[in-house]
Amino acid sequence: MSTKKQINCQQAPSPAGPYSQGIIGGPFVFVAGQRPVDPATGNIGKDIGEQTAYCLKNIEAILREAGSSLKDVVKTNVFLSDLADFDAMNEVYREMMPAPYPARTTVGTVLRGILIEIEAVAMLNQEEE
Repeated sequence: MSTKKQINCQQAPSPAGPYSQGIIGGPFVFVAGQRPVDPATGNIGKDIGEQTAYCLKNIEAILREAGSSLKDVVKTNVFLSDLADFDAMNEVYREMMPAPYPARTTVGTVLRGILIEIEAVAMLNQEEE
């Protein structure tokens, strides 16, 4: 039986509460919702494009630490503070997320001081195990 393993990645922002950046559970890596923060500077992206890129870069860093990658992502959830930003978010998402694209849900919600948050589920790269 596999057990869950916490992922701690220095190249992504530290959790802002009682949760893990990521958890390996069985053959999957579950990445907590990532805020659009540059972990090196603490800066938040200035627009939806830059914020989307920061979120995906943070997810990518956590996945790499876990032994996975963006190409292994099977599901994402995207939370937008304004659904009018959908097209601009989608453009950056399409550029950064490798095909075949994962299943995705996008919802509008209230976010504190940010335009977007993204969470992901990826397959653990079994070849690196």
